[in-house]
Amino acid sequence: MKVLIIGSGGREHALCRKFAQSSKVEMVYCIEGNGGISDIAQTLSFDQNDFRVIADFAKKNAIDFTFVGPETPLSLGIVDFFEAEKLKIVGSSKKASQLESSKIFSKHFMQKYGIPTAGYNSFSNSKEAFDFIDLQQTTKSFVIKADGLAAGKGVLICRSAKEAKRAIAQLMDDKILGVAGEKIIIEDYVEGDELSYLIFTDGKHYSMMPASQDHKRINDNDEGPNTGGMGAYAPAPLASVELNKKVEDRIIKKVMQGLAEEKIDYKGVLYIGVIMNGAEPLVLEFNCRFGDPETQVLLPLLETDLIDICLAILDEKLDKIKISWKKENAACVVLSSGGYPSIFQKGFEIKGLYKVNDALVFHSGTKKIDTKIITSGGRVLGITALDKDLKGAIDKVYSQVSLIEFENMHYRKDIGHRALCKK
Repeated sequence: MKVLIIGSGGREHALCRKFAQSSKVEMVYCIEGNGGISDIAQTLSFDQNDFRVIADFAKKNAIDFTFVGPETPLSLGIVDFFEAEKLKIVGSSKKASQLESSKIFSKHFMQKYGIPTAGYNSFSNSKEAFDFIDLQQTTKSFVIKADGLAAGKGVLICRSAKEAKRAIAQLMDDKILGVAGEKIIIEDYVEGDELSYLIFTDGKHYSMMPASQDHKRINDNDEGPNTGGMGAYAPAPLASVELNKKVEDRIIKKVMQGLAEEKIDYKGVLYIGVIMNGAEPLVLEFNCRFGDPETQVLLPLLETDLIDICLAILDEKLDKIKISWKKENAACVVLSSGGYPSIFQKGFEIKGLYKVNDALVFHSGTKKIDTKIITSGGRVLGITALDKDLKGAIDKVYSQVSLIEFENMHYRKDIGHRALCKK
């Protein structure tokens, strides 16, 4: 089989690696790829959002199916376009992708189908939002969220009314995130552990993956601004059998019911970000694709051939396949460019990659120039290690991280600290 992957980050590197491992795969192509993906797949320098060019390539090269990694092509309707061209593609439709591309749509969906989530109000101009803040308690914390896609940077936790007003002004008046912040929601602040629940779904059936936990803040102790994710581990010890059942019954089944009632086509991966409000799980957000860096800990644990899963999704026969997972733990540490998620420099040579011998190296913001691997993005690499227990995986991954270096390299030293402290 020939498989086409769309995307250029660590998530897509993990996907390319998993597909390339399959005995059923002859060739993996990737648009646009990166310095690591080019070692295992043929990379293509197409615009990810030029659906006509991509579809023509898929036809000309007899691609069996396309798998979409990032959110933007999904939100712009690549799945609808491909299906109209009679091409097979794994991903959410444009309508379904609104669960991620519009926080307001997502909140309305949850409210309509009784899916537990934090209270919220939506606003389309800053004056109304300021007036709302003025009516609240001065000691209250707020969560300000841009309505649109913001690459993981559209959530601002504000500890005072003054901070909240500053965040609103930045999003709605200064437009620091462009059109993504033209509308916002102000959400009740909830203090608690966060978990990432991902499912495979063919629109009618679903299969849960092991719960994982991401680390969004740039610095140790969950300090600093939000990022796309600085590390993850799986399975998360917090995700007990009882909690998983609660998430399945109160959230996942209701999501599936809502998709069916709204006649929303969904063939792919759904990411459900959950926060614990005491013993009760609340939905923070939906992503209509694999998370990054959650993919870098989940796919190495997957025993079932990903090709078989994708074919079952496309044929709406996900209930006919048993999906198995390794009885191991995985931990991933993201190495970023100093200054990320704000201004950072790039173009530095990465050294020590070939010294890594006890972990997987997933490239994110890299490119290959001659024989050198150069930094080209904010999140540069994701290093993933597996072990029989979580502490072993964490110790192993940090021992491998220490072998790598590039100028202004930054990474968190406390990935998995919540789970280890609780243990």
